[in-house]
Amino acid sequence: MLELNRRALLAGGVVLPAGAALTPTPARAASDDDAFWRDIAAEYDVTRDVIQLENGNWGMMPRPVHAHYVEVLSRVNRETSYYARRGMGRDLMDVRSRLAETLGVPDDEIAFTRNATEALKALIGGYNRLTPGDAVLYADLDYDSMQHCMDRLALRERAEVVRIALPEPATRMRLIDAYAEAFDRHPHVRLVLLTHVSHRTGLVLPVREIAALARERGIDVIVDAAHSWRQLDFALPDLDCDFVGLNGHKWLAAPLGVGVLHIRKSALDRIDHDLATASDAPDVISERIHTGTLNAAAFLTVPSALAFETRIGLDRKSARLRALRDRWVEPARAIPGIEILTPDEPGLYGAITAFRITGQTSMRANEAIARQLLDRHRIFTVARGGVDRGGCVRVTPNLFNTMQEMDFLAGAIANVVRTLPDLPTPKASRDSKG
Repeated sequence: MLELNRRALLAGGVVLPAGAALTPTPARAASDDDAFWRDIAAEYDVTRDVIQLENGNWGMMPRPVHAHYVEVLSRVNRETSYYARRGMGRDLMDVRSRLAETLGVPDDEIAFTRNATEALKALIGGYNRLTPGDAVLYADLDYDSMQHCMDRLALRERAEVVRIALPEPATRMRLIDAYAEAFDRHPHVRLVLLTHVSHRTGLVLPVREIAALARERGIDVIVDAAHSWRQLDFALPDLDCDFVGLNGHKWLAAPLGVGVLHIRKSALDRIDHDLATASDAPDVISERIHTGTLNAAAFLTVPSALAFETRIGLDRKSARLRALRDRWVEPARAIPGIEILTPDEPGLYGAITAFRITGQTSMRANEAIARQLLDRHRIFTVARGGVDRGGCVRVTPNLFNTMQEMDFLAGAIANVVRTLPDLPTPKASRDSKG
């Protein structure tokens, strides 16, 4: 049914706006080796029930990574504590070294977590420099759970909460200015949360520049890099930040349950030991997080995920993701009534981009738009709320997607706008995770 619908739509059912012809861009030219990307896409066992454009929840393991995971999982299951107590720890430390090398930091500045949320909870909950009358700051595009953590931290320490709305449309300077103005208006801010790539719209913050402004004012910075690590081409020194939480199961395409906590050694004393650590525990990063039993097989599979990505090249991968994004965004911008929330300015976007139909700002309305894309055109996307100026639909391609699927999406959006039925009346916005 999907293939029939796709052929019918491409054959003439889609009405693209005038002037929507695609033109080459540097990003696309650098990542348009069709044969190479067909070979890469063939490494994924992606569902053919839909065009999967909701890849933000977690990433798909390509076949070599999945095969290695099954192999390692079988060993862990077969040998259990015989392996765990006689060599698994050494193997996990080897994985940590590989991760640290990839991240560009010393081994003893990272620790394993089960996800970025767990890492960020440890950082925010363990932050010990707030006093009554201080303030914490976050933005509308930050992740829901992390906003809640900042709220709870402020409540515990009798501090103020400052919440800002990021500019829409955004530019690099408007974003930097938004934080600079907030810092100046609220001189008691002591801690700020920065999300490198927003899970709502895909907006990429100029973290390094904002962190430098914060540092000048004595403000500590916690960075949520859940969506940016391995979607964008960077290493941790590029951000120049003391505290970062990362995911490995989103864009590295490692198995579910792989996260990383980063704390610079020079800033270690600003994060308390985890409550589950002994009173005489050593002063090391691993004592700032207590996860309990991890899925060891997931972490032992990380070298295969890194090897698969090395075969591609992170710069080439990032360019391909941007090119897939550009392919549908360029014609969609020309569709009357479509607002693209994520800017085209280089450095401010990656794979993820969100759109809304003008006037349709409620979560219910955007859920209905995503449902129409799925029901009519078999394209799977997700609605996002929490954006100050209104809800949106998020589109997240991955390496198994094709340029033809992006063309199909652009045409489907045009058809949804052209045949838009009555949408649900606005209701209080709500959001889901991922």
